Amino acid sequence: MSSFAACCRGLYSCRWKRLMKGSESRHGCSWFFVLSAVTVLSLSWMYICTVTSNDQEDLNWKAFVKLKRWVNWFMVLTIASAFLTSYCVLLLLFALSQVALREPLHLHWLHKCHLFLGVIFITLGILGICLQWKQEWSTVLLSLQATAPFLQFGAVGGLVLLSPFVFDRLHMAKSKCSYFLLAFVYASVSAFILLCPLLICSPCLMDQADLPQKPKLIGHRGAPMLAPENTMMSFERSLRCGVAAFETDVQISKDRVPFLMHDQHSGFLRRTTDIKDKFPDKDFNASGELMWADVNGLNAGEWFLRTDPFRSVSQMSAEDKEEARNQSVPSLLQLLDLAQRHKVAVIFDLYSPNQKSDTVDVVQTILTSKVDPSLILWLPPSERAYVERAAPGFTHVYNDVYEMFKDGGRHLNLQYSKVSVAQIRELVGKNVTVNLWMVNESWLFSVLWCAGVSSVTTNACHLLRDMERPNWIMTQQTYTIIWIAVDMASIVLIISLFFTLQKSNCCQKKGSKEERKNLSAWNEKELSPFKPTV
Repeated sequence: MSSFAACCRGLYSCRWKRLMKGSESRHGCSWFFVLSAVTVLSLSWMYICTVTSNDQEDLNWKAFVKLKRWVNWFMVLTIASAFLTSYCVLLLLFALSQVALREPLHLHWLHKCHLFLGVIFITLGILGICLQWKQEWSTVLLSLQATAPFLQFGAVGGLVLLSPFVFDRLHMAKSKCSYFLLAFVYASVSAFILLCPLLICSPCLMDQADLPQKPKLIGHRGAPMLAPENTMMSFERSLRCGVAAFETDVQISKDRVPFLMHDQHSGFLRRTTDIKDKFPDKDFNASGELMWADVNGLNAGEWFLRTDPFRSVSQMSAEDKEEARNQSVPSLLQLLDLAQRHKVAVIFDLYSPNQKSDTVDVVQTILTSKVDPSLILWLPPSERAYVERAAPGFTHVYNDVYEMFKDGGRHLNLQYSKVSVAQIRELVGKNVTVNLWMVNESWLFSVLWCAGVSSVTTNACHLLRDMERPNWIMTQQTYTIIWIAVDMASIVLIISLFFTLQKSNCCQKKGSKEERKNLSAWNEKELSPFKPTV
């Protein structure tokens, strides 16, 4: 035990020798509360990083547009955040060990500097989200519908863990004002944590019998975690996931051939092809600047093996790596042929500065192919009237609820953060097919499954395919029973700790009085011969 105490003392305060009782730092208690606050802040930030990982490619894409270099910046941010969180949690555990061992709290100045830098790091991260990634706050709020019940259980555990320190501080309070202030803060926080399930609402609090059918999967640019995006290999891999549709992006070459490519404008083709090697002296910014033969001659797979965007290359076989290395940019016609052979629908965005003429070329390409028109889910909104006249067999999909109902449509394609659970259920109740993008994480898929969404567009079709049920589902009654049981157990523990510590402190106070009394009697006895006589 002495070695453990020395270790905790050394790591917390860099003082390996035990100090005299009563030598606690003047601000030791204040820094303990600062450490607790920063730990909670870092845990909250780590939670934000975890739930926003569903959209990590958005952050990486924004960085690529500005830096023209593909780096997984989100992973760098997550690793730094995990390191900070681990540091704060360990430091808090050392502090709690100090309190339990009745050791003085002396936080070393180096730890204080690190905590200050951590607060700056988290503040900059939050400002970055507020300024450049505002939609992610909707993701964080939505994630609470999947995690809030379990976060509450963890918060109750933390409340019990911190209670001995709070009670010790109450005993040591030097004035009634500080005593009642600390007691009020602790009681308020405790009441909120214990009663917050009254505010928790999740679509997965339902009977198993009421669980909707599992949402269908739409492969976003194929299966980009398993093969280079928007290549034939990627779409073929997505077929193994049982996808209901291929999602892709269409652009038009200089000689009017529709092909599959997402990136456009500045840096066109630089991320996913070897165009810098093929045309080192040219900088293309639009698809209309290249002939189809030039586009089709680019390598569209080597970048995937080099950058490993989803950290999945290590799981590929040697044959798969070789196949990926030899991928090229496919034409729309190639994808339509694959869709017809496997009876899979196709939905796409059309990136074009001239939507009118390019829409005509895309529609003619589809009509001259052998694909069943009912497999085409038409999403581009600009020339919808022409498409309805030229190809009445296409299924029209909308990205605006108002426009959909105005045109009498029944198919909706929205970003998952733009619609609430209540709105999803209302739309599905009106026989609207609701597809949401981009859904990659199991927690998000679970919430949307419970909400009753029709389908999701995903990068992780191979992971969501294997889910046989949501991550969790329970009845409201079961959750209420668990919540009350956990709260009651924590209240009993907290009260027991309070009276145990109070009794211990009273015994210590009584022992101190007796010790002082005995010391006084001893002094009087020993010094009596030396007292002057009158």
